[in-house]
Amino acid sequence: MKIVILDGYTENPGDLSWEGFDKLGDLTVYDRTKDPGKIVERIGNAEAVYTNKTPITRETIEACPNLKFIGVLATGYNVVDTQAAKEKGVIVSNIPSYGTDAVAQYAIALLLELCHHIGEHSQCVKNGEWEQNEDWCFWKYPLVELAGKTMGIIGFGRIGQGTARIAQALGMKVLAYDVNRNEELESETCRFASLDELFKNSDVISLHCPLFSSTQGIINKETISKMKDGVMIINNSRGPLVVEADLRDALNSGKVAGAAVDVVSTEPILCDNPLLEAKNCIITPHIAWAPKESRQRLMDIAVDNLKAFCSGKPKNVVNQ
Repeated sequence: MKIVILDGYTENPGDLSWEGFDKLGDLTVYDRTKDPGKIVERIGNAEAVYTNKTPITRETIEACPNLKFIGVLATGYNVVDTQAAKEKGVIVSNIPSYGTDAVAQYAIALLLELCHHIGEHSQCVKNGEWEQNEDWCFWKYPLVELAGKTMGIIGFGRIGQGTARIAQALGMKVLAYDVNRNEELESETCRFASLDELFKNSDVISLHCPLFSSTQGIINKETISKMKDGVMIINNSRGPLVVEADLRDALNSGKVAGAAVDVVSTEPILCDNPLLEAKNCIITPHIAWAPKESRQRLMDIAVDNLKAFCSGKPKNVVNQ
């Protein structure tokens, strides 16, 4: 079997091994495939191809008749035309749960940074501001204690639930919104709520839902108007869940006290992204998923997906 990985660098910049794929066939790994004209050329007569963010369109699938399997090195699979693949009998598999703990941990890390601005306060010390200060301590931002506050979590799948567990450990209460309610997950400190109730009563709102037409722009001028004054917003799910110009305006007006995002609408971020003009907005470069432990788990599942396909029992299929 000929196997091609179109954009392997972000998954494995050199600290992991492709050995599992090597054992399954003739492997070619490209760090990046950014030129659309090279996608078909690089897939060639391969039977299996893996992509992270390189798009595999209907035209690509039709131009590669040997293709039998498309693996996505991620959970989201919107870069693949799954319908076209299905019509051609091509299996598409994703990696559904490799980064649950890492992404939940990162959501809380973003929140804690908003509450304490640890990095900036550390830099102030290194810049000599503490040494020159008249008092024995100082802070440059309001400091926030989370115990007793309410976190609203939009999207209560594995990552949302993981985030909720950490939030509850910090003494927070959780309001959860999901189209599928599992009341067995409710407790004295965690319950399901409508979106309007969540917007009205949350001190922090954390996004953990997929990007669908129903969730695109779920944070916008109208929904922000329903929120508490001084709410904080966390997004390490998908950038287009937020109307960025509306969030910028709410941050600059003070309606939203702070926001921390690991994802934006276009990645890498563009120089005219509205959030770059926003007050008290932390932006990181889509790294919540990227601890080595998480990437190794992704690699292992990706290999298992291909093994399962080869055995005639494909799994994690998203286009059945």
